[in-house]
Amino acid sequence: RAGARHPDLKVTSEVVFEEPEYALVRESRNASALVTGTRGRGGMTEALLGSVSLTVAGHAHCPVIIVRGSHDNQARAGRHGRIVVGVGGPTTLGFAFEEAARRKVPVEAIRAWRCPAHESTDHPLLAGEPARLHEQQAVDALEAALQDAPASAELHRRTAEGPAGSVLVAASHHADLLVVGARRRPRHFGLQLGRVAHRVLHHSACPVAIVPEQG
Repeated sequence: RAGARHPDLKVTSEVVFEEPEYALVRESRNASALVTGTRGRGGMTEALLGSVSLTVAGHAHCPVIIVRGSHDNQARAGRHGRIVVGVGGPTTLGFAFEEAARRKVPVEAIRAWRCPAHESTDHPLLAGEPARLHEQQAVDALEAALQDAPASAELHRRTAEGPAGSVLVAASHHADLLVVGARRRPRHFGLQLGRVAHRVLHHSACPVAIVPEQG
């Protein structure tokens, strides 16, 4: 099917006698990106990511793109003309900008912020407007992260109040790809997905790219 749709694209295949998650993680060492899918089964199970995709996303050495199928198991072409990125490390942002350039679409960079309900307003910087300080900190962090953004990129900045996972899941309903980072810790052998990446993998309305960030 890939060859029929893109005759000029070189496509090779290989069948290996190995558990899929181990084979894919190994191949990710020498890949620019790894793409995998997940089948919806209807009902509650449709919202949950398969174990292979989850394991690969948590251990791969290159960006992993998880493409969800619809009820008839067919992935749909992008129709929103936008990539959303949860602002994190430079590798994550770089991947988002490169992918946007390939697709010729804009990037919406989002930074979530929260004002703890228990926070005291006695502090002079917080008196009267505790939320405003946290929002401004998010704006400053967003600007700092994007200072090296490509000049040619069409970039939209947005801060939003709420848990980062919930903010990004909501944004995924109006995106063709959601990009988030996952920090890889040396000598850590467990699933290396943060809470935000874990949430969007299970609940995003569009394909998700998980980009490894070292350190």
